[in-house]
Amino acid sequence: MNYSVYQHWDPLKVCMVGRSYAPEFYSFIENSYVRNVMERIAQETEEDYQKLIKLLESFGVEILRPDCFSSVEESYDTFNNKFIISPPMTPRDDMAMIGNTLFLNQLPEFNLQYDLCKGSDWPSSCPDNIKNLPEWIIEELGPDLFLNAGFFSKDRRHAYRNIVQHLEKCGTNIINADLSSANTTRIGKDLYHGHDPSYSREFNFNLYPEFNKYRIHNVTMDGHSDGNFCPVVPGLIISLNDVQEYKKTFPGWEVIYLPDQSWDKVKSFLDLKAKNKGKWWVPGEEFNDDFTNFVESWLGHWVGYVEETVFDVNMLVIDEKNVVCNNYNEEVFKTFDRYGITPHVVNFRHRYFWDGGLHCITSDIHREGTMKDYFPERG
Repeated sequence: MNYSVYQHWDPLKVCMVGRSYAPEFYSFIENSYVRNVMERIAQETEEDYQKLIKLLESFGVEILRPDCFSSVEESYDTFNNKFIISPPMTPRDDMAMIGNTLFLNQLPEFNLQYDLCKGSDWPSSCPDNIKNLPEWIIEELGPDLFLNAGFFSKDRRHAYRNIVQHLEKCGTNIINADLSSANTTRIGKDLYHGHDPSYSREFNFNLYPEFNKYRIHNVTMDGHSDGNFCPVVPGLIISLNDVQEYKKTFPGWEVIYLPDQSWDKVKSFLDLKAKNKGKWWVPGEEFNDDFTNFVESWLGHWVGYVEETVFDVNMLVIDEKNVVCNNYNEEVFKTFDRYGITPHVVNFRHRYFWDGGLHCITSDIHREGTMKDYFPERG
């Protein structure tokens, strides 16, 4: 089978769905209160995954799932046995099927120790195999490259190994590149790449001949594109705010704005999460007051709040008549009705805990259809 994706509203046939750690993974946490909370989050996360999987399978979608570490000892990062590698919750952040090519972000593995370059004259003193990496990686990560490369490499190679082997057997062209369909919106011949210049570089599409047949539009974006807007079907966009000049990028299309929704509405919780600085991933920090406050705030208030009031534009389109969303919104659902679209609600309850909505926790691997040109006047 030849896998490809040209438009993200073509009939979905093969889809990857993420995976989190199982409840028993958290047995290392000695504080029973904290352990029970993490176990509950893990259980409810998988329950929501299964709801989504059941819905997609009812439309004949084949489901692929990444592997996941079964114990905390397995999950320690390559160079520092303190930090736990995050599970493959959001495969879309790691890959993008564009046309018949899968762009998969897998940094090279290193058998080097982190302290080889720590405190050295970077980058002149870095080993030769590091010097061969793209220049921007060396510049941005500096001596921490060893820690970061090992951290990401172990996670992704373990999680996606079986799926990558399956796709290779099917003849899929796979390229190692840091490109995700969370930032790249595929509209036939046009690709819209969201970019936030404050923390990331623009992807260099010119390096890959696979993009010669596309028109590339680099759009300034605050965070991932799929967290800001969703072109649901040809002619209709659901957007949190005026994140781009739609009259230029999508001339003539209807745009429904939903200000003060999604991430903006839970800013207080996100501030707390930033303050926590990931302590909930560090063994031994479960007795930390900040950590306990974080856990209490999450299950004590925020889960119910976002279930009831927040509509996320991070939606997954099954086909032009069916879309998966996290909640009910009167204005959106009325618009869907005008377009003959049926919304299917699957509430991913802990999406703010895991930093991923329904679109993020999936990655479309194959959709029926060939490339179309929705803006032929562009030439």
